[in-house]
Amino acid sequence: MAGKDLGNKHVCFKCSTKFYDFKKAEPICPKCGADQRQAPVVKPPPAERRQKAPPKAVPAETEPSVDDEAEVEDAEIDEDDEDEDEADDA
Repeated sequence: MAGKDLGNKHVCFKCSTKFYDFKKAEPICPKCGADQRQAPVVKPPPAERRQKAPPKAVPAETEPSVDDEAEVEDAEIDEDDEDEDEADDA
């Protein structure tokens, strides 16, 4: 690959020219002469400006309540009473 022999690739912060530094200690733009080590530091936007992802909806796990258990027991008792009534009729 030719890129390994040419050094590091740069994009000038002043004129946006793409160039290689040819493994020199000073990466200077060949078009405008700007030293790339003096490039301004770009700060990330504050956390307030970033968009937050909407919260994910977590389905609630349903556990049988005490009322549900009581209804099941009542239904079983009613069925037992009906069986006894049918036995009495016979």
